[in-house]
Amino acid sequence: MTSRQRPTGRILHLDAFSGIAGNMFLGALLDLGLPRRELERELAGLGVAHALRVTAVRRGPLGARYVEVVVPGGASVRSSARKRPKARPSPVHSHPHPHAHDAGPAHEGHHHSKAPHGKGRSYEEIRRVLRRARLEPEVRARALAIFEALAEAEARVHRTRLAAVHFHEVGAVDAIVDVTGAAIGIARLGVSYVTCSAVGLGHGTVETSHGRLPLPAPATIELLRGIPTVPAHVPWETVTPTGAAILRTIVDEFRSMPAMTPEAVGHGAGDDRRGPMPNVLRAILGREGGPSSDRVVSLETNLDDLIPEHFDDLMDRLFGAGALDVALLHQQMKKNRPGFLLRVLARPSERAGIAQLLFTHSSAIGVRAIECDRMVLPRQTRRVVTPYGRISVKIVRDGEGRVVPSAEYDDCKKAARRAGVPLREVMRAAEQAAREARAS
Repeated sequence: MTSRQRPTGRILHLDAFSGIAGNMFLGALLDLGLPRRELERELAGLGVAHALRVTAVRRGPLGARYVEVVVPGGASVRSSARKRPKARPSPVHSHPHPHAHDAGPAHEGHHHSKAPHGKGRSYEEIRRVLRRARLEPEVRARALAIFEALAEAEARVHRTRLAAVHFHEVGAVDAIVDVTGAAIGIARLGVSYVTCSAVGLGHGTVETSHGRLPLPAPATIELLRGIPTVPAHVPWETVTPTGAAILRTIVDEFRSMPAMTPEAVGHGAGDDRRGPMPNVLRAILGREGGPSSDRVVSLETNLDDLIPEHFDDLMDRLFGAGALDVALLHQQMKKNRPGFLLRVLARPSERAGIAQLLFTHSSAIGVRAIECDRMVLPRQTRRVVTPYGRISVKIVRDGEGRVVPSAEYDDCKKAARRAGVPLREVMRAAEQAAREARAS
């Protein structure tokens, strides 16, 4: 999950009201218009024997694409999982259960430190597959990042090292295809920013070779730390670890659908389940639609005994806790005492944490919270190459559509001191490089 600013390019919004799995995401991308032949041609570069079975299905009133990975011998990973819901007694894996959206490493990603390599693929082996594959650098990097998130979650759940994480052979192939397909789709559809709704979570339990486990599965909930979720009110697995790893890696912002002009809508199907909502992942592809709006909370407190030299530490702590902006205003207070108005802008979800920080690290004994709408111009942060090194530049499109670059002050200050040149020269060079990069 990244913190990049929203760009002016193509946006992908995911509506995860019924959760997400690797095959649901891939199905949604195909339904959006990702050419299947192009996807299969690039997946062939993996050198992993498989085939895609893509079916047009209905989930409730909605048409959707259902994706299955077929391994040598003609067996579908997901259909075989449904036929054999009980796990085989192998120490290195567990089979997916019949309620899973897909048969990625929802339950195959479990490690065993003494696992014989012939019966599965280790995380390191999967990394080697991706590094040797004929893939574009951007696709390879994204696929590696998704697998890294997945393996790290499994390692934390089982309190082991990354090197000890193994995936069942069939599930590993399925996950490699889903993860790499996701990376290919993002690149081919020209997506530069991804948003996602709160993620719907099912409840209940699941049978694995490790015994009965609660839902969400342990690796899934590990991957969802810090990601907003809502109850899906269904007694089955709505989010698999593969799906959660994709979300954690590619989503830039979890929020309601941003201001955008929709160009295409796609639906990726999970298994056919009866529930309050169709079992699909909805994906909306579009372009920036001008200023966006969101909700922020303004937290304010009056301070008449703030030690000025302590404000730098307080500001760092506030930004570290998720503050969007921090301001200190001089004012004349009661009894004609000079003082300060400290104002912090934050997401409404950060209200309690930031208020507690103000009580702990300043002399505040009361904090006012005012929630309000905010209009935001589209912007992105890009690192550009200059004669003084790589500099971050914020690029904003103003109300008339003009692009306005603004070099990052801290980067420019460090570069100017290293090069022994005036700060303004570095800032001009960075902003000019940003204009040229955008023009090209």
